Amino acid sequence: MAVDISKLDFKLRDELNGYLEELVRDGGSDLHVKSNSVIRKRVNGEMVPVENSRFLSTPEGLTLAKELLRGRFDELVENKSADFIHKLNEDYRFRVNIFFQMDGVSAVFRTIPVKLPALEDLGLPSSVVKLCDTVHRGIVLVTGPTGSGKSTTLASMIDRINKKRKAHIITIEDPIEFIHKDINCLINQRSVGQDATSFATALKASLREDPDIILVGEIRDYETMNIALMAAETGHLVLSTLHTRDSQETVNRVLGMFSGSELERAKMALGSAIQGIISQRLCQKIDGGRVAAVEIMLQTPRIKQLILKGRQDEILTAITEAGANSGMQTFDSALLNLYKNNIITREEAMNSSTTPNDLAILLQQASAAAFESGMREIGLKDLD
Repeated sequence: MAVDISKLDFKLRDELNGYLEELVRDGGSDLHVKSNSVIRKRVNGEMVPVENSRFLSTPEGLTLAKELLRGRFDELVENKSADFIHKLNEDYRFRVNIFFQMDGVSAVFRTIPVKLPALEDLGLPSSVVKLCDTVHRGIVLVTGPTGSGKSTTLASMIDRINKKRKAHIITIEDPIEFIHKDINCLINQRSVGQDATSFATALKASLREDPDIILVGEIRDYETMNIALMAAETGHLVLSTLHTRDSQETVNRVLGMFSGSELERAKMALGSAIQGIISQRLCQKIDGGRVAAVEIMLQTPRIKQLILKGRQDEILTAITEAGANSGMQTFDSALLNLYKNNIITREEAMNSSTTPNDLAILLQQASAAAFESGMREIGLKDLD
């Protein structure tokens, strides 16, 4: 179904760009376009209608798809969905997934700022910066649900490495989101579908391309994970993401890709290669917007032994007992700090916690300590 571009006036695309500009102004993360419905945006985690948006008919949805995809419209017809990047202006691009649904065509636009935020501006722990500056081999995983900021964190890590080291970086993404310019590093960015057939084949090929650092947009299967661990073991630094909620679940997911005799080998490989797991989830801030709560697991002799012995259910305890000076922290400690600094409410902290009963105890202890501190201060003033 070839599209005759000369018959398109691109009015719907221009209208869409107006909605995207509104999304950016409101600090939103996603724009949802659905045939037979009004256009909606996600702002501060909530779905709300776009101002002055109108009902998009089924024929209009199909026309919009043609205006956006043009020569790639056949791909949508054949595969029933397509991924691409839509450029709004010099400052904003959007990762787009367009697909068919029962009422016609729908599309989701995820905001990608062209200007990369510095790691420090993301509010991430200093141990994440230290990983970028000191770790030269092994594997670092950034995990969390969809929309938790994994891609932004990884891109900011690559940006810092680009400014601090002299290395060859290969990124394998689907699609390419943040564009990196060569600064101190040589960076080759490959898009799955356009520049490579799959993550696994591109990752395997990258080992013959003299890389120092390899970014894999997402590890989805056994083959990709197996090659990633092999690359990490042979002296490369591999950065990637998984859709897991915390360090323990991440280790379980990785090892769950292996079985039989390969499982023992995978334990040894992961225990030796894993340098850090950065797990993040977004919380609603008191004054609006969202902030990341982050769990950090770093490689230590104890963590390595727990992985080797298949005792990953003890990882959370190991992180807790290591203490803040280790550079590690649990979600509960991150949530506690956000609450104590009046960034999030107690309710938001509890809703975001993996172990709310444990967090409740920490919050109670913090309240008691704050009360005692206040009483001591009052007592000293009375003495004065």
